[in-house]
Amino acid sequence: MTSVRIDLYSDTVTKPTKEMREFMCAAEVGDEQRGEDPTVNKLQEMVAELLGKEAALFLPSGTMCNQIALAVHCRPGNFILLDRSAHPLISEAGGSAVLAGAVLYPIDGKNGQFTAEQVDEAIQPESRYQSPIQVVSIEQTTNRPGGCIWPIEQMKSVCLKVREYGAYCHMDGARLMNATVATGIAASEYAAFFDSVWIDFSKGLGAPIGAALAGSKAFIHEAWQWKQRLGGAMRQAGIIAAAGIYALEHNVDRLAEDHRNAKLLASRITSAPGITVDPLVVETNMCRFSVKGTGLSSKEFANRLLHEHGVRVSTPERTIIRAIPYLGLSEADVEVAADAICGLANKIAESK
Repeated sequence: MTSVRIDLYSDTVTKPTKEMREFMCAAEVGDEQRGEDPTVNKLQEMVAELLGKEAALFLPSGTMCNQIALAVHCRPGNFILLDRSAHPLISEAGGSAVLAGAVLYPIDGKNGQFTAEQVDEAIQPESRYQSPIQVVSIEQTTNRPGGCIWPIEQMKSVCLKVREYGAYCHMDGARLMNATVATGIAASEYAAFFDSVWIDFSKGLGAPIGAALAGSKAFIHEAWQWKQRLGGAMRQAGIIAAAGIYALEHNVDRLAEDHRNAKLLASRITSAPGITVDPLVVETNMCRFSVKGTGLSSKEFANRLLHEHGVRVSTPERTIIRAIPYLGLSEADVEVAADAICGLANKIAESK
């Protein structure tokens, strides 16, 4: 098996630091399912305040946050409007169709972001032939398109248009904190337009597990029922909730380091033969680049990069590669990865 020297596959490969592990071990715990775990309760209160919502619910994963939120908002046959690259469509095993009986309705945005005009065009008057679009889901930051930040005014205009049709607004905020660090706009400001929103602790924030979904008290009451239905209710969950508390208290501001490293990587590889990277798109912690000019597919390039240099990346599209710096990856590591990418690109060019 090939040894991975530098892993840029995703920020999900972060590992809890020694300090986080110690904080987790010291957590006070109780029966989370009965509302008696003080650490879980504290985390939920922190997230609700952070996002400006009435209540929050600690869940094992971000995917469960999406699925529960959409199930609460929808009825069987309803449409969920979202970008074609959105996580619930491409990476959640058709969960909304199975759990909520809802239909995912994709539209083509730019860098994962669509407009109020596109929403207006997509929503048709309800009739006996077509169920209504019940939810519009927005991803902040965008995942597959490479960590792009929804401009807050564009987000607001979309949500206002959605409201005109009486539909719900949901935010997949897996990397919302990356957007807040990059722009200086508070998470509560971004979340203000949404009926439901969640944040993930297990990506750049460095926790080993967990996410939290927020909304009104009535929404969270229904979300709890879905959590129970899906088997997501837990017992002494304070041990893992403590990681979320530590992450929010210590690892938010440091996300800026990941952003700098992503920009560094982009600047270092931009002149490599056969590689095209738009540094303007590197807004947060993701660097996307095309290897089309090398004559290789992204998977072929990534396989060689791994086997010849020990650098692992992801391949979201046929000729596109995505690399994500994260907690625990240093600037020096990024320099090594950049040298490997450039070295492979040069080797390929010389062999032609």
